[in-house]
Amino acid sequence: MTVIGIGTQDGFDEAKKFRARHNITFSLLWDESFDTWNAFGVTSQPASVLMAANGVTIKGWQGVIPEAEVVRLATT
Repeated sequence: MTVIGIGTQDGFDEAKKFRARHNITFSLLWDESFDTWNAFGVTSQPASVLMAANGVTIKGWQGVIPEAEVVRLATT
């Protein structure tokens, strides 16, 4: 499984500080255009999208990530 974070708000320097402060080890990309928000229908943060390896969206969430549901969907 690969996790990729996409930052969009507050500037890339703030995103890097957030990453360091929370010991985030997954890849972080930056999108100041908000194109990713538009593509995935994101209206607020936090938001998450679970995608299959072929790029098909399995499910998206706005708000707290439901860990048990993500694990169940990712392993079925």
